[in-house]
Amino acid sequence: MSRWEIEDPASLHHLKTAKAIEESLAAGYTCIRDAGGLDAGFKLAVDQGLINGPRLLTSVAIVSPTGGIGDRVAASGHRSTFNSDPMHPDGVANGPNDIRALVRELVRVGADVIKFATTGGASSRSGHGPKDIAFGPDEVKALVDEARSQEKYTMCHAVGGPGLRMCIEAGVGSVEHACYLAEDPDLAKMMADKNVFFTPTFEVYEFHSTISAPHIIERTKQLMQIHQESLHMAVSAGVKVSAGTDAGGFVHGDNAREIELMVERGLTNMQAIQTATGWAAECVGQEKNFGTVKPGLYADFLVVDGDPLKDINAIRNKDGIKMVMKGGIAYTNNLPVGEPQAVGD
Repeated sequence: MSRWEIEDPASLHHLKTAKAIEESLAAGYTCIRDAGGLDAGFKLAVDQGLINGPRLLTSVAIVSPTGGIGDRVAASGHRSTFNSDPMHPDGVANGPNDIRALVRELVRVGADVIKFATTGGASSRSGHGPKDIAFGPDEVKALVDEARSQEKYTMCHAVGGPGLRMCIEAGVGSVEHACYLAEDPDLAKMMADKNVFFTPTFEVYEFHSTISAPHIIERTKQLMQIHQESLHMAVSAGVKVSAGTDAGGFVHGDNAREIELMVERGLTNMQAIQTATGWAAECVGQEKNFGTVKPGLYADFLVVDGDPLKDINAIRNKDGIKMVMKGGIAYTNNLPVGEPQAVGD
């Protein structure tokens, strides 16, 4: 690997991405929502059978203002290509008109969902932290309205502070992170009333707590306790939770760690499973296609060795995965072959 992967050709990144997509399917995930950076061509590659993978819902880029988390230009003027495709539209837009135009451009290049950010984050540059605002109310309203007019749902990176309230009031489809939700008790009820989903992404903070720059580690430590409280408050208020990793290339194939963390933070095993099945399908507007076992829905199944209602690790244990079926096709089948039995015997 070259320094910061800057010298690696784009084709190498594409092949690594294809491998990560295949690993996610092998781990039992039959649908993955991209939270910024995945080219729509990978979705077509899966659909056309060029690579094995989950159904992909792509956002292509993260929409943010100048200086926000989607801005790849450093104070030095250097434009980073890390974790992004240079062929993608630039995710930076300022003002309602430019934001509407960018949403249309993202839809044109294949975005299924519009991802945007109203705050900084734990891993943001120094000076743009988890409660610091990005975008104003008129800009957020324009983005959500334009996405709806394009029949695309929205997901918002919002960790805390005014930016968190802003996206919920605008009626975003789902909020990613929302670590400081518990600081504003009325927000959880507002999320439930507006059917806004909550994607906590505990897994990314587990990563940041040990393998990051000092200011990122410190921010992560500050938010971990209230993040757990925010989960409890949201569930108590009736907010539906979806499992998401905020993966930037470090957890593909181990996506189910997020489900374990949901249990460690206080959800029941059944609730944690719902965050990655029925509730997750609702979050992305696909509950009529998959996410539950019902007549007429796609035959998506994960068969594991063990009972995840008793031991949630049964879902994550790769050695215990017996079958992964997507749309009636078994992509992994480690079930023992027995004597055929007639129905009714």
